[in-house]
Parts: sequence; C-alpha cells; structure tokens
Amino acid sequence: MRRVEEAVPKVGDRVRLVQMPDDPAPIIPGTRGTVTYVTELHMIGDKYQIGVAWDDGRTLSMVVPPDVYEVVDE
Repeated sequence: MRRVEEAVPKVGDRVRLVQMPDDPAPIIPGTRGTVTYVTELHMIGDKYQIGVAWDDGRTLSMVVPPDVYEVVDE
C-alpha cells in the first residue's frame, strides 16, 4: 500500500479510505473505491481533490489533506 504522502493516485487506482474528518456525511473508513479523477487545488495550497466511485455506490470526492487514504493492490 502507498500512503498519499508518497504518491498521488492515478485514475483507475483502487483506494481504501482511512479517514474523512471534515465531511458532514463521510464515507465509512475502510470503504474501497476506484479513482475517477485527480485535480490539484493550486489556490488552496498543496491539496488534491480526488474523485472516487466507492464500492458502496457513493461518488463522494476526497480532499487531501485532511482526508486520508491508502492505494491498495487488488
């Protein structure tokens, strides 16, 4: 597994959510999904918006940081 600090995921990578602390309706930690897009958010520092098609059917994006994930090999 790669932590986000090591590499930004690519479209098609599989990820597992570790935590989503600031969302009022967060994805449950441990949920897996497939990355659908990655956008660098230049205007607010070193952050990324990462679109994910979660295996539970949701499509909520992560904002990293503060959200934390791992890329998994599946």
